[in-house]
Amino acid sequence: MIATMDLSVYLVTDTAQCAARGRSVAETVALAVAGGVTAVQIREKHADGGEFLRTVLEVAAVLPEQVALIVNDRVDVFLAARAAGARVTGVHVGQSDLPPAAVRELIGEDAVLGLSAATPAELRAAAEDPAGIHHVGIGALHATRTKADAPAALGRAGFARLARPSGLPAVAIGGITPDDLPHLREAGAVGAAVVSGICAAEDPRAAARAYARAWARAREESLA
Repeated sequence: MIATMDLSVYLVTDTAQCAARGRSVAETVALAVAGGVTAVQIREKHADGGEFLRTVLEVAAVLPEQVALIVNDRVDVFLAARAAGARVTGVHVGQSDLPPAAVRELIGEDAVLGLSAATPAELRAAAEDPAGIHHVGIGALHATRTKADAPAALGRAGFARLARPSGLPAVAIGGITPDDLPHLREAGAVGAAVVSGICAAEDPRAAARAYARAWARAREESLA
């Protein structure tokens, strides 16, 4: 899974946004995957461990084999889901979470480890970390209210300055629209992480399809 993992349309879930549309996280994910989402990260900043685990298990039950399932921050939830037999791919952590070396020790060598980074120093440290960072999330691309502690917006040019020399596969996050995807691919991104653009959409399948088609067009143009 690690070698073939596709992060091009990377859904990061938001329970409140899904609920506001009358859908569970699992229902939203199923629709989004049908529209073209290629990877899913479950992010639950305000849920307790049991609730977080139930969400992960519900999502794992509706995901096709080829779609990666990443757990945000909570290594314990990842381990519990794996112990319960769920197909979980890995963990994504931030700069203030457990250090990558500790996370790697807990999740094992076969799991994906993603890391948020927003400065040249953080990206250099990620590239040199012996824990084996699989990819970095760089943002915020645009101003966003989805994450209260999001750093200042980078803009497309700022993302490019960070992503090109990073040495690791980079995913952009933060207020991303389908129009951003050609610019992100040109800047070296392997994908875009989307929260509100899908979770808050009236039709998550159609929203995901718009992102997937935009990425496919960008890929075709880059090969032309």
